[in-house]
Amino acid sequence: MPHWQAVVVGLPVDWNTVFADYNSQVDWPGAHVWRELAAAFPLAMVVHSVRPEDLWWNSFSKTIDKLGTTYQQLPLLPHITQMMDAAFEMIGKQTFGCNRAERASVLVAYNLRTKQVLEAIASERLLVFDVAEGWEPLCRFFRVPVPDVAFPHRNLPADFWDVLGSEPA
Repeated sequence: MPHWQAVVVGLPVDWNTVFADYNSQVDWPGAHVWRELAAAFPLAMVVHSVRPEDLWWNSFSKTIDKLGTTYQQLPLLPHITQMMDAAFEMIGKQTFGCNRAERASVLVAYNLRTKQVLEAIASERLLVFDVAEGWEPLCRFFRVPVPDVAFPHRNLPADFWDVLGSEPA
């Protein structure tokens, strides 16, 4: 928690300490500091996930945004509440910089992030990836064989809320 709280207020963070014993980072809160992580780990490959705007918005508004507007009423352990506080400062204020319910404004920020990533990360270490593409582009990027199993799919709003116990009313 202290690392992410430091990020929120703009203090320096030792990324080697944060990610000691880890080989990768997925999603938030690390996605917020993508530039810093790309610089700290210059040999790391970067996968930037994208989706068509409507699909992304529908998912975001029914999951992350809803969690952001309800987590303070949920019976969470104190360290989880602290993480949510930090995450929604990063997501809502520092990344989107607008009311998360304003679809058009949030989509501007969503598209701007993709543009920034494309401009900042060298093409040889970047895969812009839509999970609807399945294994092939991902495996080609990492130079590994395509598994002989179906590409996993667990990103529906119901899956999101199942992991958290239930969807708030």
